[in-house]
Amino acid sequence: MNKTNAMRVLEAHKIEYEAFVYDDAGEFHSAEEAAALIGAPVEQVYKTLVVLKETPRSKPMLVMVASPREIDLRLLAKNIGEKKLRMATKQEAERLTGARIGGISALAQLNKGFEMLLDQPALELEWVHVSGGVRGLDLKLRVKDLIRVTQAQVVEATV
Repeated sequence: MNKTNAMRVLEAHKIEYEAFVYDDAGEFHSAEEAAALIGAPVEQVYKTLVVLKETPRSKPMLVMVASPREIDLRLLAKNIGEKKLRMATKQEAERLTGARIGGISALAQLNKGFEMLLDQPALELEWVHVSGGVRGLDLKLRVKDLIRVTQAQVVEATV
């Protein structure tokens, strides 16, 4: 597989990572299915979701959460001091990131105007798997390295 921008970012920061490639030819896999395909515990596989603030001209957010969890928009809004949030539609998420659903990676979106957030339960783990920037590629890296390179704010986003 060719190097993705996410891999280049990690290498530029001298961050240790492991790439996991699985067949995703046209077929979208849920994060749970991706976990099974790469042989990783499902709670270590993090999905990156696009969340939008209702405030005009505010930065869109990339929120990284464990694959079996769902974002609680009210809880997240309260924890970041916003009145109301909404999930981006599939079309909005793909337009804003330039990536297809299943291939959205915070690592590939650095310096592109996104606010990066990581759900608090990640702090209980040493390693997580995140999208490598294309469908069918997951990157395993240390949580502390993910926070450092993305400058993600750790928040409570799920219950």
